[in-house]
Amino acid sequence: MFLEPHFKGQRSGWIEVICGSMFSGKTEELIRRIRRAKIANQKVVIFKPSSDVRYAESQVVSHDQNTIESVPIRHSKEILKLSAGAEVIGIDEAQFFDLDLPEVCQQIALRGIRVIAAGLDMDYLGRPFGPVPNLLAIAEYITKVHAICPHCGNLATHSYRLTEEKDTVVLGEKDKYEPRCRTCYHMGNILNFQRDR
Repeated sequence: MFLEPHFKGQRSGWIEVICGSMFSGKTEELIRRIRRAKIANQKVVIFKPSSDVRYAESQVVSHDQNTIESVPIRHSKEILKLSAGAEVIGIDEAQFFDLDLPEVCQQIALRGIRVIAAGLDMDYLGRPFGPVPNLLAIAEYITKVHAICPHCGNLATHSYRLTEEKDTVVLGEKDKYEPRCRTCYHMGNILNFQRDR
């Protein structure tokens, strides 16, 4: 039987995913990890979808207004071309990227690079969102962060849409979304269903 050789001394990369609902601190945690990598004098490149211009065109910005420079891109495959020499890659708003993102992250990790991706794991209907479920499946490390439900004070895991827009992707902040626990999220959806009938 032929055994694949193990290459000793080869640098190993990995994938970390930070996920959760809106207002749970995903971007804040991404920025924290990236800043620590910079303190360690590692070469870092951060990417964000060019469609997300809620706060800034070329910066990743948390809800607490912490910022870090980033490269806005349209397609995840651009990361492969723009990450030469990087030791750590950051990706914000992973849910807005195309479905090639997990494979791109795999290729980057195989180059010996640490990949940190942050994104919503569920859309406003409570369904798995974009490429994030597949990223979760291949990640070595997963951190699920939580917001606080403003209705009951429990941990919030869902992003509840306050408007009647039906598109899956609707950019917005506290004017359009609020975090809710599982129970308050479903109670809100039941009330909306009864009101619409």
